[in-house]
Amino acid sequence: MSDYIENVRKYDASADEAVVAKIVRHLGIALRNRDSSLVSASDSGELARVEEKWCGKKLGVIGPAAKQAVDAVCEIMAGERAKSRVTFYYLVARELGKLDTL
Repeated sequence: MSDYIENVRKYDASADEAVVAKIVRHLGIALRNRDSSLVSASDSGELARVEEKWCGKKLGVIGPAAKQAVDAVCEIMAGERAKSRVTFYYLVARELGKLDTL
């Protein structure tokens, strides 16, 4: 858990550990595999799944707002080659103003 919160805090120094823990629980088994624990910002199919599953189903945001949030996080994390899924999801939720709903 400490690795996840440390990575999130590179982008949000005041990140709430409880919110990060909820994202970790949500992702569950996906975090066990290195490939599925990372987000490929160059894969449009994967970004579409983030929009559909995370933004749409979990956060209740669809359409242009979801795409805009995902695109913004891709820009924020552009300097990081291996984008942690936990950090990516956290930042998308923050962009959408949905951290309180997790």
